[in-house]
Amino acid sequence: MRPITAQQTPLRLPDYGERLRIGMILPNRNVVAEADAQAMLPAGVSIHTTRLKLHGTTPADIQEMSDGAESAALLLGAAPIGIIVFHCTAVSTSDPAMGDQLVARIEKAANKKAIATSQGLVAALTTLHAKRIVMLTPYPQPVNDAEVRFLNHFGFDVLHEIGLNLPPTISTASVTPEQWLEKAVAMKRPGADAYFLSCTNIRVLTIIEELERRLEAPVITSNQAMLWHCLRESGIKDSVLGYGQLLGQH
Repeated sequence: MRPITAQQTPLRLPDYGERLRIGMILPNRNVVAEADAQAMLPAGVSIHTTRLKLHGTTPADIQEMSDGAESAALLLGAAPIGIIVFHCTAVSTSDPAMGDQLVARIEKAANKKAIATSQGLVAALTTLHAKRIVMLTPYPQPVNDAEVRFLNHFGFDVLHEIGLNLPPTISTASVTPEQWLEKAVAMKRPGADAYFLSCTNIRVLTIIEELERRLEAPVITSNQAMLWHCLRESGIKDSVLGYGQLLGQH
């Protein structure tokens, strides 16, 4: 009798980031950004994370996370990282100057190149020639208002915006992709150049292309824009298929 053996599956080799290692500073409750990044990473690029406390979206919460930028940067900077991203949309867009300030502090502390989510957002919208924006978030209205002021400061016009106002006790990751799809499609506006689904902890990566088809415009998400900007700022111009028009832009 022949021995019964388990079905063999091809071995997936680890990727140690021979081309680029991205260091990512995340809010401590985030469970989405790492998975999204792994899905989009080109060959030879790896992601490495550390976390800072962010338990809400009040000004005090935002200040507490931003205060930890140097300590997180030092942890990541001890590894052979190529670029560090401060990856929180609400914090980095809380003031038009916040992203640049965070980047300067991280670069000084870690002696590494850095970006912020807010910078990736501006770069993505600029590359797509998108001036008129529709925005959907899980945030309370004060955070949406801050993001609108941020976008206005950089020359973008927010035609329409909605925040779900999820309480701090409910994870933003609990909203399903299907629910985001339904809400975003309902926000379709004539004349919109792009749609922005804001927050690093929302599960929207898999619906980007369907939304672009139904909304007839590019769709930007925080995680997608962050990764695209990290790659382009590091000289990697690979097209990544399946996650919207942005990742095909050089």
